[in-house]
Amino acid sequence: MLSNSSKYAINAVLYVAVNSSIENKILAKDISRETQIPQAYLSKLMQELTRHNLISSVRGPNGGFYLTDENRGVSLLQIVNVIDGDNRLTSCMLGLHACDHQHPCAVHHLVGDTKTRFVENLEKTTVQDLVSDIKSGKSFLGI
Repeated sequence: MLSNSSKYAINAVLYVAVNSSIENKILAKDISRETQIPQAYLSKLMQELTRHNLISSVRGPNGGFYLTDENRGVSLLQIVNVIDGDNRLTSCMLGLHACDHQHPCAVHHLVGDTKTRFVENLEKTTVQDLVSDIKSGKSFLGI
């Protein structure tokens, strides 16, 4: 359901959240190396996330990426919407523009409720929620 771009963005944000602070910023090349996301592609994603204030960055010799407390409160849905656009998760699985609850396509009933719950979960889950799970050992950062 998530695009590769969104998966990369979420993975990179989590890596930064777990491994950085305002005093210890992380460079794109280091994020790229650790997450195996191509650096040029990662840089574009990080630039877009920074432009929308979902992550923080500083340019220069002591620069890099980090997350503020406000950034940590960002929902996963916000990240997906910035990277893929607001309609990515709500659009028809078959790509039909006329598909909706009133005029469902052939597969709408198979995925409609699941997609709704998935979007709701992305909306209520913050970066900090996932960081807490990673730090407590409930989940892991796949790098």
